Amino acid sequence: MSTEAAEAPAENPYGLRAALEEGGIVAQSTFGILVLMSAASWYILFTKWFEQQKILKQGRRARENFWRANSLREGAAKLEKNSAYRQIVEDGIEAREHHDQLTDPVEAHEWTVNALQRSVGTINSKLTEGLAILATVGSTAPFIGLFGTVVGIYRALVKIGAAGQASIDTVAGPVGEALIMTALGLIVAVPAVMAYNWMVRRNKTVSEELQHFSNQIHGYIVSDGKVKPAAPAAAAGKAPAAKPATKS
Repeated sequence: MSTEAAEAPAENPYGLRAALEEGGIVAQSTFGILVLMSAASWYILFTKWFEQQKILKQGRRARENFWRANSLREGAAKLEKNSAYRQIVEDGIEAREHHDQLTDPVEAHEWTVNALQRSVGTINSKLTEGLAILATVGSTAPFIGLFGTVVGIYRALVKIGAAGQASIDTVAGPVGEALIMTALGLIVAVPAVMAYNWMVRRNKTVSEELQHFSNQIHGYIVSDGKVKPAAPAAAAGKAPAAKPATKS
């Protein structure tokens, strides 16, 4: 076997590692910032998706079981302890009980609506936490990559001035570094923007379902249990439909 065949293949002199080594602290710092921004974006994407899925599942369980109960307290007991839907029910019950203790005249309708709206607003606020980071990454990552691009082009011009000629071997390294930084900025920004738009759209769906459930709870409270959605038909082999509702 010849000596040339035994030698390992030469490393690409214009790859990412070579660009970072040639770019020095500026290129390495830019690359590190983009990596951190990308990691934060993906972390927020998966955690918020998991949170949204959890609330959507809670909503399905609430629609299947909650309105089979004979009272709000009984229905709340069927929901998960930390469920967003249980929080709305408990806040509605608490608002009704506290209304009788008010010293200033406030209509029960207005008092209950405000309590339920605050409950839904609190849940929506938690759902939107972290989305600002996605928006920030999506809007700033291209400019951070552009900063690396500008530095790379500047270094290419300096090399041209020092060498006195614009040969390919003189400018290939700095220009390649500049293009790599541009690409990295876009690679970080595009998924962040897409994730932000997707999360906002899903949050809107979750918010609409929570608001609909809140309106149903309000109707139940102000009618003393006379107004309530029809419970889903019981599947074969399951318990029969619930008895007529009574005041909780």
